[in-house]
Amino acid sequence: MALVRYRRDQATDGRDQILLQLTSSAVTPLGQVFATGELSHDRVSRHCLPERRHVVTTEGSLTLRRIAGALFLISALTFATAATILSATFDWPDILREPADVVLTRFASGGPSLVWTWFATAWTYAILVVPILLLPTVLGRRDDVALWVATFAGAISVLLALIGFLRWVFVVPPLARMYQDADDANRAALAAAWLSQHQFGGALLGEHLGQLLAIGWSLTVSIIVIRTRVLPRWLGVIGLIVSVLYLFNQGDILATALPGFPVFDLAGLIGSTAWGLWVAALGITLLFRRSSGQRSVRSPEATTATT
Repeated sequence: MALVRYRRDQATDGRDQILLQLTSSAVTPLGQVFATGELSHDRVSRHCLPERRHVVTTEGSLTLRRIAGALFLISALTFATAATILSATFDWPDILREPADVVLTRFASGGPSLVWTWFATAWTYAILVVPILLLPTVLGRRDDVALWVATFAGAISVLLALIGFLRWVFVVPPLARMYQDADDANRAALAAAWLSQHQFGGALLGEHLGQLLAIGWSLTVSIIVIRTRVLPRWLGVIGLIVSVLYLFNQGDILATALPGFPVFDLAGLIGSTAWGLWVAALGITLLFRRSSGQRSVRSPEATTATT
């Protein structure tokens, strides 16, 4: 095994300088080096500690990567569960295009359990904001401007979707209760109030802007994956396909304001389901596969001190 030996020499300017020599011998314990006065403790630390710092950083990155992967997967699975219950009990999302009389009457009959289902749907989706914000660091691309722009777009999309979902917890319940007890004149006014908040908080913020920004995030991540191979290329290709498919759901949203706008009826169901599965696949990939940019490499200083 090679031994690193140090000794002091007097440089031309009168200061001590350290000369490093490699010899093939058994490694001398550091205690003997200190005893002979060949090298002080602080100088050993300067040469030996970089390797330790490098290992800690690598382990920390791996832990952060697993946290992000787990959160992507947890959010995708829990949101899918809540959305499935919501679909079975409230006919969501088809009921979103029904008139106020149908929606508010059906909502009032759902009782507190329906409100709690909406609450769970909202906050399981909100989990996504954390791994989205962690992703540039996890992928080792903190200097990638495009990825950071997409990251903030993705985080904002989650916030907008959260507003859209939580309307059903804080805004719709009192409207539904008042609608049940109102006469025909007041019901017309309540239906107008329902439509206003539904178009603003739901169609505009939650569906149009929220989905567009989410699609922009997944498109950007997919393109970066394909170009850099920081994750498996198939993940990027599938991400592109499901993002474009999800984009077609905008026709159904725009048709609420522009009657006659072309609508692809299955785009919402297929696109949102495929997008959720892609998010789950992203989480699984981060959990169980190292990225190409995060292999363990010793720093030059550590190599010099331990070769």
